[in-house]
Amino acid sequence: MSIGNETNPNPWEGYYGPNYGYIQEQYELFKQNPETVTSEYRDLFARFGEPPAYAAGQTSASSQTVGAASIDAKTLQNLVAAGKLVWNIRAFGHLAADIDPLDIGPKSNTKMLSPETYGITQTDLLSLPAELVWTNAPSDVANAWEAIQKLLKAYTGTLAFEFSHVHDEAERAWLKKRVERELPSAALNKEERKKLLVKLFEAEQFEDFLQRTFVGQKRFSVEGNDVLVALVDELVHELSNDGVSQIAMGMAHRGRLNILAHVLGKPYTKIFSEFHNSPNKKLIPSEGSIGINYGWTGDVKYHLGANRSFKTGETVETRITLANNPSHLEFVNPVVGGFARAAQDDRSKPGYPVTNLDTAASIIMHGDAAFPGEGIVAETLNIAQLKGYTSGGTLHVIVNNRIGFTTESHDSRSTQYASDVAKGYEIPIVHVNADDPEACIFAARMASEYRTLFKKDFLVDLIGYRKYGHNETDDPETTQPLIYKKVRAHATVSSIYSDRLIAAGAITEAEVAELKQGVVDRLKSAYDEVKARDGQEPVHQTQGLQGEKDNTTSVSPVSIETLQSINAELLRFPESFTVYPKLQRILERRTNALNDGEKLDWGHAETLAFATILADGKPIRLSGQDVERATFAHRNLVLHDAETGDTFCPLHQLPQAKASFAIHNSPLSEAAVLGFEYGYNVHAPETMVIWEAQYGDFTNVAQVLIDQFISAGRSKWSQKSSIVMLLPHGYEGQGPEHSSARLERFLQLSGEENWTVANLTSAAQYYHILRRQASITESEAARPLIIMAPKSLIRNPRVASSASELSNGSFKLVVEQPNLGSRPERVERLILCTGKIAIDLEDAIEKEQEKDLDWLHIIRVEQLYPFPEKEIAEIIARFPQLKEIVWVQEEPKNMGSWHYADPRIRAIAPVGTSVSYIGRPERSSTASGFQQVHAFEQQHIILQTLKHSPSLTYNSGR
Repeated sequence: MSIGNETNPNPWEGYYGPNYGYIQEQYELFKQNPETVTSEYRDLFARFGEPPAYAAGQTSASSQTVGAASIDAKTLQNLVAAGKLVWNIRAFGHLAADIDPLDIGPKSNTKMLSPETYGITQTDLLSLPAELVWTNAPSDVANAWEAIQKLLKAYTGTLAFEFSHVHDEAERAWLKKRVERELPSAALNKEERKKLLVKLFEAEQFEDFLQRTFVGQKRFSVEGNDVLVALVDELVHELSNDGVSQIAMGMAHRGRLNILAHVLGKPYTKIFSEFHNSPNKKLIPSEGSIGINYGWTGDVKYHLGANRSFKTGETVETRITLANNPSHLEFVNPVVGGFARAAQDDRSKPGYPVTNLDTAASIIMHGDAAFPGEGIVAETLNIAQLKGYTSGGTLHVIVNNRIGFTTESHDSRSTQYASDVAKGYEIPIVHVNADDPEACIFAARMASEYRTLFKKDFLVDLIGYRKYGHNETDDPETTQPLIYKKVRAHATVSSIYSDRLIAAGAITEAEVAELKQGVVDRLKSAYDEVKARDGQEPVHQTQGLQGEKDNTTSVSPVSIETLQSINAELLRFPESFTVYPKLQRILERRTNALNDGEKLDWGHAETLAFATILADGKPIRLSGQDVERATFAHRNLVLHDAETGDTFCPLHQLPQAKASFAIHNSPLSEAAVLGFEYGYNVHAPETMVIWEAQYGDFTNVAQVLIDQFISAGRSKWSQKSSIVMLLPHGYEGQGPEHSSARLERFLQLSGEENWTVANLTSAAQYYHILRRQASITESEAARPLIIMAPKSLIRNPRVASSASELSNGSFKLVVEQPNLGSRPERVERLILCTGKIAIDLEDAIEKEQEKDLDWLHIIRVEQLYPFPEKEIAEIIARFPQLKEIVWVQEEPKNMGSWHYADPRIRAIAPVGTSVSYIGRPERSSTASGFQQVHAFEQQHIILQTLKHSPSLTYNSGR
């Protein structure tokens, strides 16, 4: 029967069957919103219009005639059933796909892909036109049966697709077209196949050569997923051909050496030298012994990054950067995102940076256990489309070998696939059998095209296996004996692909042998070169960073006149902009703050610091939770119109600014955002990058980024960063999660002058340290800056500073308490403290003005690391009768600065001078959750500090 043809365009003639009411319901939904019905019904209604109204008692085709043709109930039932089948093939065809090289995965229920499940047969489908179940079906598809067979082939082969979770209709239509119309005809030409085969030989023979030549050394072989090298190489060239000039890449250790060699072009000689020299054949005596897995820097060779530039044409040059990465696997992900975004931003002009998402892209390779297992993955996926963090889509590749360390998939995740977490972020997913190299190339091309077109993430799940154990010294058969029987019997992908090409007549056996031998010869030649110069290139580690230019470089002052001019501009708003009245009054108080006799609070000093840095031509990027207003409402750099909700940032309209200012409220994510900002800063060192925690306590969540990247990146990888971390810290009785930024952890990580740690007590000090940090961002002195930022002190008048302190001063490593120590010969107790406790002590001293405190002096240690020993020692030398030096803090004794400061104080304390501690006792929790307890303890610390100890007696001068 022919329905819906040119002469009989309406299929609804005379039909009143049992499903007719449902069809009418679907049409009503279609009229309200076409997206609420399936694509099959949308196609049907768009093609044939509205079904005729149902009339009671009408049961036959002759009851109502709308044309010469008619359709019976059975045919329409078949049509609906076929539509459901097609939908499920597209949505669930992956469950029946040939994507498991070893056939070791659990079998899925695939009944939804069978016509019988829907009560239809091949005969039924042969009678239905193809276009009713497959819109715009290929011309060689004659009926619904043939349409379904072609769709099954497309969706259940060595490539499997999941994109029904993608909401955007245009994206789904593009993905369906690539799978259903372009995949069947996709084929590599002869030269592409030859190039692909060479890549497979390079990956395989490289690993084989290392296994035979450097027996027992770890390298984390990619074997079993050898095609990864060709897939990533294809991604790189596709992106480059689309005009991407910079590509940032991240990956864990498995396969890293192979990627370094065959994608980034790291010479075999360098890689072999790292292996050849690692058993300490020749050492530099001053550097001591180096373990077997160490390369030429401060980290193992399979953690190291690299750079490579290449041209795709006469003028277009693309630079690839593979990020250094520790064994904390997925934590490099946001760092790579920061690399890419930094490469896309033009920061040369005032206002927000101009971002061009076409200029740079990122590729990240994941482990199949790590992708669903590490929370940083979901955090990074979440920021991918946020305006402050998007880099126009990341291409993800799961290097899926089906096993974690020794753990199989059924023990490592609760989902069908390792990739399932990506579904929540509407990321298209392609699963591909690693034994089908051409399918992998199609997946790579599809991924890069999607990213270029839609500027969104795409994921390729490359399913292979692992030839050896977790590393080459590990025996996997103790935990996976059955799997490894299959692995030992399984042919390599290069053999599988060679045989396929030979069988197809695309290449001869002799050509295969010649290509393979050429790869082997290159490897052997490189190794012979390394052996020939053995002993001439000693292995060494990077040394400590002491002795480099100190980060106390003086900074040019900014005159009061300039500050006043900038301040006036910061308080100028568009005429049509209505500032929130309460905030208007707060900002108006800044109008005269630079006049004689007036003072600037913390937030005002910060704004002026930013403004003067921008005026110096230095771009700034500031992000974190609530940074536009700030958690404590002191910043207010992005104002909201009280009438319209429009926003305005005065720093974007500052006439004196010569560079961009980016400010972004971040999602509720510390690890991903801090990693992103660190990556941004590493890639764009000329930018002052600042991350602020909502509360300093919450840096706990980002500890891996702090431990592995920020504190140690320079020592391990010679990777410089000048990122600023603002961590609100101070004991106000708000409990154990709103008090401590874990200052002790930063001090414990301090070494080799790896960063600066500061705890400040005045707005001027904050202003000056920011300007100092901005002056060193690109110099050898560039280091991260960790600031224990205040909370209650932000509005404390004792922290406010005069304009002259900004214009005439500079950052001071230590600050002496005013009105104390004026009679050095009488000082017997010297208090050292840092941050908020110093202000509490000042307040208490002022209340005890009538008491004789000549026996006491207080030093505020503003910069804790590097510890200002020289400055403190010079002050100590002024007090000939000094009997004790006391470290005072509000943190528990096992936290804060005491254990860090104790040995450093003793090293400079005069002989016979005791060194002691006043503060809270050792605790397991950072702070009390009871306000009364907190207040009592705080007062006790103050009283003990200002109490004249019986062991102290005034000298003869009394």
